[in-house]
Amino acid sequence: MILALGVAATAWQRGRLAGGFYDRGVYGMNAAAHRRYAIVSLAFAAYFAVACALRVELAGTLGLALYALVALLYGTSFLQGAHDPDE
Repeated sequence: MILALGVAATAWQRGRLAGGFYDRGVYGMNAAAHRRYAIVSLAFAAYFAVACALRVELAGTLGLALYALVALLYGTSFLQGAHDPDE
């Protein structure tokens, strides 16, 4: 749940910025895409809270596996960047 809230906060903040060359130009991560990832992360955080409150460990584990994929896709969509060939 903490990871989902952290990604949601990061995505929301990135959605308010203009974006760098790679996330905006190369990966197509505009402000709306960052906001969508923030909303999805908040939905997963709520899902994890409900799964924890209801003590449904299997549903929480399956949700975590799916969310790990979402967080990985978000992270690699703009954090990695690319090597500048001029350097």
